[in-house]
Amino acid sequence: MSGAATERAAQRRVPVERLRRRLDPMTLPFQTTAEVDPVVGTVGQPRALEALEFGLEIASYGYNVYVAGRPGSGRESTVLRLVEQIAAKRATPPDWVYVHNFQDPERPVAIALPAGRGAQLARDMDEFLRAAQQAIPRAFESEEYDRRRRAIIDRLNQERERLWEGVQQFAQQLGFTVELTPAGVISLPLVQGRPLAPEEYERLPPPVREELERRNQRIQDRVADALREVRRLERETAERLRQLDREVALFAVGGLFEELRERYQDLPQVLAFLEQVREDIPEHLHDFFPPQLPGVPAPIAQLQALQQQEHLARYRVNVFVDNSQTRGAPVIFERNPSYYNLVGRIDYRATFGAMVTDFSQIRAGALHRANGGFLVVHVLDLLANPFAWDALKRALITRQVVIENLGQQYAVLPTATLRPDPIPLDVKVVLVGSPFLYYFLAAYDDDFRELFRVRADFAPDMDWNDQHVMGYAAFISRVVREQGLRHFDRSAVARVIEYGARQVEHQRKLSSQLLEIGNLVAEASYWASKAGREIVTAEDVETAIRKKRYRSDLLAERVRDLIAEGTLKIETSGARVGQINGLAVIELGDFAFGKPSRVTARVSLGRGNLISIEREIALSGPIHSKGFLILSNYLAGAYAQDFPLAITASITFEQAYEEIEGDSASSTELYALLSALSGLPIKQGIAVTGSVNQYGDVQAIGGVNEKIEGFFAVCKVQGLTGEQGVIIPTANVQHLMLDEEVIQAVAEGKFHIWAVDSVDQGIEILTGVPAGERQPDGTYPEGTVHRLVMDRLREYAERMRDFGRREEREERSERTEAADPEPAGEH
Repeated sequence: MSGAATERAAQRRVPVERLRRRLDPMTLPFQTTAEVDPVVGTVGQPRALEALEFGLEIASYGYNVYVAGRPGSGRESTVLRLVEQIAAKRATPPDWVYVHNFQDPERPVAIALPAGRGAQLARDMDEFLRAAQQAIPRAFESEEYDRRRRAIIDRLNQERERLWEGVQQFAQQLGFTVELTPAGVISLPLVQGRPLAPEEYERLPPPVREELERRNQRIQDRVADALREVRRLERETAERLRQLDREVALFAVGGLFEELRERYQDLPQVLAFLEQVREDIPEHLHDFFPPQLPGVPAPIAQLQALQQQEHLARYRVNVFVDNSQTRGAPVIFERNPSYYNLVGRIDYRATFGAMVTDFSQIRAGALHRANGGFLVVHVLDLLANPFAWDALKRALITRQVVIENLGQQYAVLPTATLRPDPIPLDVKVVLVGSPFLYYFLAAYDDDFRELFRVRADFAPDMDWNDQHVMGYAAFISRVVREQGLRHFDRSAVARVIEYGARQVEHQRKLSSQLLEIGNLVAEASYWASKAGREIVTAEDVETAIRKKRYRSDLLAERVRDLIAEGTLKIETSGARVGQINGLAVIELGDFAFGKPSRVTARVSLGRGNLISIEREIALSGPIHSKGFLILSNYLAGAYAQDFPLAITASITFEQAYEEIEGDSASSTELYALLSALSGLPIKQGIAVTGSVNQYGDVQAIGGVNEKIEGFFAVCKVQGLTGEQGVIIPTANVQHLMLDEEVIQAVAEGKFHIWAVDSVDQGIEILTGVPAGERQPDGTYPEGTVHRLVMDRLREYAERMRDFGRREEREERSERTEAADPEPAGEH
């Protein structure tokens, strides 16, 4: 390596103090978290909190809230805390009950009552029925009722006798007698006071018989009139008996009704229902009497008793929504938002071999229970349940909830069933989900943006500042108190905060995924207890981090073993032309590790084709393909201004059998290509990561800590030489939160980390040869990487040109020979 290149490489080494940001525990204003008040709510989400408060408090239509954020960011707990705070200050919504519709039983009537009075009405009606079942039979067993009933019946009997006597007298005046037979009323002529026998009647002269027939017809007419009068009297008597029964029944329950009317005089709908009950009871008095079935088998008696109870159930009340125990507005968190759990359902019961239902089988859904308050739902659960999303939108748009079983909507033929009154809806819905689902719904659902006009974004991170440092301490204090853990001293708190920065890979940010932080707090407390400490220290936090990594590190360990035994070929010493170590990150759930991969490049004479073997066999993702295509444009811009690119180059990831995605390997591929073109060997002890643009600028990538630590682990297994290290983009230096072992190796000079802004800076470190700057004439200085590459490309172009001229001469010669054939020989 030239002296100037060596000096520049040394300048690009990242100082040890920039490899990780540390928090001095002495700067924390407490000794342990026992002195820190636990946090209320979440930490570091001012934007989300403001949006939530606005969305929850505004009462205008359509201002429902979508809470966007990653799981574990505290979005759910924050939403519930704010919702409960706001709900506690609001009025409690009314109860809802369903009652029997006496005019149209298929359309049960919904009635709203002040909170708590729905259940009271149901109890009152149950008590009324019990009292009525006792009072009505007792009233009909009284002597007064029996006397009045007998009087009505006696009057009918007297009238019957009077009419019959009148018929008898009329018949006697005409010389006939009248008798009642099973076949009806017959009249017989009398002779000397006795009925005339049939044979005697036949012997009478015809004129006499004709006269008797005329008299008999007059008698039959009088009998018909009497029978009509009897039937009229019977109808009147039946009506009087019904009126008597009605009067007695209403008198028996009159006091009960008056008490109910007085209690619910402020509720017109309840009074109307009570009046309908009052009018209906006299028509169904038999339901109030115990069945009198002597000698009837027990099963039949039980069946009839069940029928009687079902008939009486129409006077009861179905308490649909009961807010008697609610303080303020209701808050419902529906974790299984299926169609029926949202909008309610109509149940059926088996009765006498058939499935039947009535108003008492109507069940409330989450929208009913949250009516007048707040409904919180995870949007992924909502979308996973068929028909639930459409049902929720329909309810919000129409501002009412219609209870309708799915079978009614999709049945081939309509069937008779209940159609309960819709319930007016006034609810604030809060959906909790990922940002992706928000963008998806906003793009593909026309109603979504109209119904959910407020988005509360929970950021994945927060600034590392004094306020949020204390917020972390307060959060740790809360977790300790809620879960009964050991308190943390300030060194442990400082280490947890550093871990929070590592989670987001940023020296100026802290993770807002407080679920992960809470897990670390619980595990550190466990390891402190194993060590016999009452207070958690930084050592316990380190143990928790190390143990968690060990539990998840099996695959990473297997990969390192394969490299150590030579199955996966990775060299960490020596130098090779066209070969370099690239770095990738493998993510396995909540664990990620860096894996080095060998990248090789081969070049030959061609027509400017750059081939990615992974892309050719469809193992390249679109972002990787984009990064690879940038390479050809970089070569054209850097070298092919005066001559064409006359090469064919192939680049591949050796021993890679899975899809390659991301552009973080584009600089690695370019370094391998420059080495192959220049003939300069690349140091195998240095791994590279970073994307590159068309101008050769190296850009930031993700997973920088895992990539560095992954290559360090391989170098450690194969032996640290002091020449090994990783080249990263300068933009990623602020993301370094490296493991202590790596930092110690760097401090001792056993490992190095370089930060570069351009490919030129990186190729100098990899080859030890200056990259070279373009001169005014478009060339590069002798002995530089770019000059070697340009010379090779120019040589290829000239070869291609000479080859083309030779081909053209040969082709022209062939055409000439074809146009001037030799003269034919003499014979």
